[in-house]
Amino acid sequence: MTSSLISLLPQLASAAAHTHALGFAYDGLDGDRVRLRVPWREDLVGDPETGVLSGGLVTTLLDHVGGLAVWVALDRFEPIATLDLRVDYMRAAEPRRDLIAEARCYRLTRSIAFVRAWAFEDSPENPVAAAQGAYMVDSNGGRVLGSNLKDQRGDAA
Repeated sequence: MTSSLISLLPQLASAAAHTHALGFAYDGLDGDRVRLRVPWREDLVGDPETGVLSGGLVTTLLDHVGGLAVWVALDRFEPIATLDLRVDYMRAAEPRRDLIAEARCYRLTRSIAFVRAWAFEDSPENPVAAAQGAYMVDSNGGRVLGSNLKDQRGDAA
């Protein structure tokens, strides 16, 4: 993996407005597995009586770490988009605990990347949630379905 992508991962993990607001932080790379952490904060709690982080936060974390795993597999940053994301919630997160997410891109085609991810407190063997996702890879130099292409006359398509 190129050192330029490795040096970008912390910024890609938390520089977007929503990931910064949620407190996502790059937590490391182990081979092809990328890891993020979100520190517990009271404003991220879904149920004030239990102190458990919101399920929407868990989904967002899994989706974002999945995207990072795609960039790791590509060994470069390029536009991607989530096509499909299935999240299976296995148990409630532990109250007042940071949440960690880990993801790995296990199959990469010319246009689709397939990812598995887990959210947990201590170990992926005891997940709060597991996800399977498919991400569109921009293999066409930015000319993807739905982009504003022009026909040969220069008119908008």
